[in-house]
Amino acid sequence: MKNVPMNLSHQNAELEALQARYALRVAAALSEQAEGIDHGVSERLRFAREQALVRARAARSAAAAPFVSVAGNGSATLSMAGGPRGSSPWWFRMASALPLLALVGGLVLIQSQHVRHQISAAAEIDLDLLLDDLPPAAYGDPGFVEYLKTNRD
Repeated sequence: MKNVPMNLSHQNAELEALQARYALRVAAALSEQAEGIDHGVSERLRFAREQALVRARAARSAAAAPFVSVAGNGSATLSMAGGPRGSSPWWFRMASALPLLALVGGLVLIQSQHVRHQISAAAEIDLDLLLDDLPPAAYGDPGFVEYLKTNRD
């Protein structure tokens, strides 16, 4: 079993080496072709590179400070984005569990109300049977269930 992780790391190293060689070839081909581009196109490419670098820096700085977001008027507010993994406070994890607890509590309440309703319906039928003037032989009659289902005025 010890050969498997070593084998995977070896495959990862080979993959990274292939990717690096491919990147070098692409960069060399682009550099060769860049010499033949007119001035206007090269200036647009330079501007696009600068804009990409600005966006990348902004993304890195946003990822470095996820708790504070600055509004347009200069005031800072806290967001619930969370920080690096495992750094969220205990109350935040507990607050995340509250909806689940409310759901489970609601389901338990619904179940208990359902059982209570079934018991109440069975007790009503039993009370009707005990208060009715039926002979004992009627309980064995096949039409007894139909008798219970009919509306009596």
